[in-house]
Amino acid sequence: MSLRDADPEVADILVAENRRQHVKIRLIASENYVSTDVLEATGSVLTNKYSEGYAGRRYYEGQQQIDQIEMLAIERAKGLFGAEHVNVQPYSGSPANQAVYVALAKPGDRVMGMSLAGGGHLTHGAGVSVSGLHYDAVQYGVDPETGFLDYDAIGKLAEQTRPKLLWCGTTAYPRILDFERFAAIGHKVGAVVIADMAHISGLVAADVHPTPVPHVDIVTSTTHKTLRGPRGGMILCRQQFADAIDKAVFPGLQGGPHNHTTAALAVALKEAATPEFKRYAQAIVDNARVLAEELVGFGFKLASGGTDNHLLLVDVTSRGVAGYNMAKSLDAAGIVCNYNLVPGDTRPAMRPSGIRMGTASVTSRGFGTDEMRQLARWIDRVATTRADKGADRDQRVRVNREIAAEVRALCDRFPAPGLATI
Repeated sequence: MSLRDADPEVADILVAENRRQHVKIRLIASENYVSTDVLEATGSVLTNKYSEGYAGRRYYEGQQQIDQIEMLAIERAKGLFGAEHVNVQPYSGSPANQAVYVALAKPGDRVMGMSLAGGGHLTHGAGVSVSGLHYDAVQYGVDPETGFLDYDAIGKLAEQTRPKLLWCGTTAYPRILDFERFAAIGHKVGAVVIADMAHISGLVAADVHPTPVPHVDIVTSTTHKTLRGPRGGMILCRQQFADAIDKAVFPGLQGGPHNHTTAALAVALKEAATPEFKRYAQAIVDNARVLAEELVGFGFKLASGGTDNHLLLVDVTSRGVAGYNMAKSLDAAGIVCNYNLVPGDTRPAMRPSGIRMGTASVTSRGFGTDEMRQLARWIDRVATTRADKGADRDQRVRVNREIAAEVRALCDRFPAPGLATI
């Protein structure tokens, strides 16, 4: 019996999502399209198996294949990133980060990370997160004038506050991170330095972004985003932290690992070691730079003035539109991104000044620089219509529908990896 026969409601939802992912241009910076091989491993029989513990040290029998697949993923990650120790069991990036806190800090200890407003992640000490609620979090940001990290200011703050953990890594920062500088800052004050490379791990794997691995003590990452793997997490660290990290993941935070995800990660890591992936990662960066240049030409204000990676942070109030409204209008026009705070934002997080976009997904489809220029023209048209005080709702709807039809025509020319044929 097929899923369609057994549960048509779920089948209908899956078909609708498959179509949405095909007909829309997906610019969510944390999303991507995985390969058919990664999808196959994700949906494999390994989802049936419970495997608490680690290879050779399990609490259940029947681990012959599970131990093999976990060790394969670990060895591939070690080889790809040059890490001494790797744990591939975290369910995602946030649990991976939480494992670092559990392993190396106690509630109330001082930790330091990038603020949400500056482009950091919730788990780097934000007040609404466990990392900010349970720890004494000190936050740094970016230079309000340039939008770049001010390493001198970060160093002074670290010397003043002397954190136990220093986080570097971002979720909305479009520039290259100087991991060696972060390591020097943290180690000078006796901090353990952790790099969160969730957004850039694919770029690091392909050598189009500097690697944090030789410089910092611990590296955390998701396994999707630019790495183009399944939804999961991993932790890379120096051998001296291996036992503490492993115990924090299990039994500290999690039970059995998601073995089907581990298998899919092993597949994605093999893909990421190929010359084709290196060309793909370089194309991500090239596409982002062209899109940034085109948007600046249309009068959009970009945080830091541009990008060095896959990500663009755009202050759309420069075009007379708020970030929330712009994101909603773009979605109606077939272009999917998220509204986002920008550095120095005076608006609330749910109604911010900016939008965040990334080029990993569209590059997976085969979009190139010509498509980036067309995309910028559509974004400009949406902003112009949205900001037009004389345009009524019907006119905005009509323009968005016209663009959405053009977007669909372009997407039909670039089938996405892994999707069922529309």
